[in-house]
Amino acid sequence: MQNGMRPEPTSPQLVVGLVGCGIMGRGIAQIAVLSGAQVRLTDAREGAAKVAREELLATFGKLVDKGKLDAAAASAAGERLQACTGIEQLAGCHVVVEAIVEDLAAKRSLFSTLEGIVTADTILATNTSSLPVTAIAAGLKHPERVAGFHFFNPVPLMKIVEAIGGFLTEASVVDYLLALGKHWGHTAVRAKDTPGFIVNHAGRGYGTEGLRLLAEGVATVPALDNILRDTAGFRLGPCELLDLTGLDVSHPVMESIYHQYYEEPRFRPQVHTRQMLTAGALGKKVGHGFYRYGSDGKKEAIAEPAQATATASSVWLSQERPELAEKIAPFIAAAGIPLESGARPSDTALCIVTPLGEDATTCCVRENLDARRTVAVESLLDLSRRRVVMTTPATGADYLAMACGLFGATGTPVSVIRDSAGLVTQRVVAHIVNIACEIAQQDIADPQDIDRAVTLGLGYPLGPLAWGDQIGARTVLAILKNLEQQTGDSRYRPSPWLQRRALLGLSLHHKEI
Repeated sequence: MQNGMRPEPTSPQLVVGLVGCGIMGRGIAQIAVLSGAQVRLTDAREGAAKVAREELLATFGKLVDKGKLDAAAASAAGERLQACTGIEQLAGCHVVVEAIVEDLAAKRSLFSTLEGIVTADTILATNTSSLPVTAIAAGLKHPERVAGFHFFNPVPLMKIVEAIGGFLTEASVVDYLLALGKHWGHTAVRAKDTPGFIVNHAGRGYGTEGLRLLAEGVATVPALDNILRDTAGFRLGPCELLDLTGLDVSHPVMESIYHQYYEEPRFRPQVHTRQMLTAGALGKKVGHGFYRYGSDGKKEAIAEPAQATATASSVWLSQERPELAEKIAPFIAAAGIPLESGARPSDTALCIVTPLGEDATTCCVRENLDARRTVAVESLLDLSRRRVVMTTPATGADYLAMACGLFGATGTPVSVIRDSAGLVTQRVVAHIVNIACEIAQQDIADPQDIDRAVTLGLGYPLGPLAWGDQIGARTVLAILKNLEQQTGDSRYRPSPWLQRRALLGLSLHHKEI
């Protein structure tokens, strides 16, 4: 493919066509024209391009009023922004980006039409979030110039774009889009043409594992969200996030990626969200989903459940995992409760175990403890904002009250969950890290790009590979192996990328020569 007629991405002579003037198309047009490109807008809906141009000009005005854009720059951008009356006016564009409906037939038809309008070296870029670039390019005369250019909503604020080469895409096309995305002010990452690319692929771990915990009855919806926000640092709990995106969007994506990967267990959806979708409980956009929302769009407040509290006469703390016990001991001291030092607990002591990928029952039986007096606690990540107590099926109400009194002694909220392999935070975070490791194993993206894409595209507190390094690859591996053994589910089988680096003591970012 020749590109001698195509200006450099930074050139003011660059002409970019935008097909589809919805919120995504307008967002892409905004960053393109403000970066100096000439932009032509078109849409199949009559008058939509003109309306989009007027809305963008109004946006530029607001940015000027806020001091975020120079008035002269706003005026110049407006002059470079053209609303087309027909798709034929995209002739002469060097790059055309489509942001139309997420429908394979519609995108293929559009690109087929564009081939008869633009020159042979014009790049045709699709903003698809889930369709294969290879399938979109199939049957075209020049499939080598078709690539994915996947932005996230809202485009001006979500500073990440994935550049995806299909099976026949020339590498130079992806290189050009990477440079273009960077010039437009975004972090641009290269990805292979695989289901979900990087961000939507990596994002499968959070929601699906949260839903799995709900399906097992481990925690209530509010408890699940509270735990993952407060202990792991996510901005939204998985149910809050699904309500925000809408199940009409999220559930089909979960099913699509699951089926595109030929029923890969790691991406298995749950029945509950399919039932909610059928019932029309889509989330915030309709006023109810996992939560209810007022007419102002605000989520109805749910008070922390009241927990019975009592004071234990003494506490016995398992030393099976000394590194985890060390994180719990200060809370016992702060509550002023005697900590027993014997190898076996006294007959009335509250017994505390610290599982890693196991359930409380397994730990209790292995140490020959009284299950009625035993609870497990989460000890892996942040314990400053919330404590998580997990019961065995036999834990007595009186001893649960002692555990709640102990861990809530300083006023910190305590969430109580039912017995589960890996509690909540361990399961979810280990699952996220493992999926990212598999993305690296499949060479879908560079390890550093995986972390960049996930932190910018999903807002996680850390990139998943960096998170795995922080926790410790061997710890993550232990959690997953115990989860796989206890559940019998290959969903938790560790990625070879994780296993080998854990065994060799290497960073999860480490690439082979």
